Order: sequence, then C-alpha cells, then structure tokens
Amino acid sequence: MLPTPDISHLSSEHYEYIYEPAEDSFLFLDALEKEKSFLNRIRPSICVEVGSGSGVVSTFLAASILSEKAFFLCTDINKKAADVTIETGVQNKIDLNPVICDLVNPLYSRLQGQVDVLLFNPPYVVTPSEEVGSCGIEASWAGGLRGREVVDRLFPSVCHLLSPGGVFYLVIIKENDKEEILRLLGDDGLRGVTVLERRSGPELLSILKFVRKSEDDVT
Repeated sequence: MLPTPDISHLSSEHYEYIYEPAEDSFLFLDALEKEKSFLNRIRPSICVEVGSGSGVVSTFLAASILSEKAFFLCTDINKKAADVTIETGVQNKIDLNPVICDLVNPLYSRLQGQVDVLLFNPPYVVTPSEEVGSCGIEASWAGGLRGREVVDRLFPSVCHLLSPGGVFYLVIIKENDKEEILRLLGDDGLRGVTVLERRSGPELLSILKFVRKSEDDVT
C-alpha cells in the first residue's frame, strides 16, 4: 500500500465547506495505485482533475504514483476548495494549480488534445435537480436526476480533451448507469473498463477508465 497524502492540516471546520475524503476518494486512490505501471508507461505531462475538492487525489497521483514530474491543473467551482487544494499540495510538497471554474469550461480550447490524465470524482448522488449547481459544499455531491446532471455535461468534451494516449478516470455509483456511460463514451471513440469496484454501505462504487479505441476495437 502506498502512503496516502498527509491531510493533517485539514480540520472539521474545513469539512464544513469542502468534501471530506471518504470511501469514494480512497477507492480512487486504490485504483490509481493499481494503474501505476500503466500511468508511468504513458509518461503524462499534463494532468487535470475536475472538482478537486481537498486535492487529495491529484496529490496522491503526483506524490505516490508518477515517477516523473507533470503539470497538475485542478478545477473546482468552490473557491474554498481551490484554496484547500493548494494547501494540500503544499503540505505534501506538491505543486498543484487550481482554477475556479465550472468543469473545464474556460480552459477547454487551450486543453484540447493536451490532457494525458483526466480525473473526475463527480457529484454523483441522486438528488432533486434544484440542488445541482451550488458553489458551496452541496456542489460536491448533488448530481440531480440519476446523479448524472453534472457529469453528463463533461462527457461531450472528454474525447476532445484527451491527448492521443490520454486516459480518463471516473467515479460512479450503480444509480448512474455504468452501461449507458460506457456506451455514450464508446460512441465518442473511447473504450471503457472497470478498474475497481467496491460496496460502501448502500452504494456500489466503481472507478471507470477510458482510453481511445484502437484499430482492433474498431474492427
């Protein structure tokens, strides 16, 4: 087991406005650990985490997984989460670069075809639609209908963001409809597989991995 990032600088007060690393976060870290050989083989230079929250996932990728330095861009709609992302990076001697924005919208044109590793632990909880879109802590879990209202807005951009050898990792629960997500991104030319799956209380969590389809996949 690789060491998890040091988050001793975070307190209960922080968790009033940012998502506290929980079972889904740690499953994400376990999935990245399982993918360590693959991730070093593709030698990423630009990594982007959408909705970084505490910054623990990007910090783990930078500090414990990758053997070579990369540029880490972290987006979050919550300004306080962006501040904490910086703090977590500093605490672990990692340089993270947060941008306060919705998904990757203002960065999309500059990032097209450039992202080697794209990470997203989205708001996936099934909630009423009116709970979606907050700039506070609610933004970290409220996923609207089927828990898909936020992540569905990112899907059309994924294939365009990834570099030729890039990879997209996504956290979902059963209610998000894994098979439909695999079909949707498959129609955009991405092949998806389940890296890890684990039950946490009533939730069945999965980490999905998407890469560009090869000629063998097409034929």
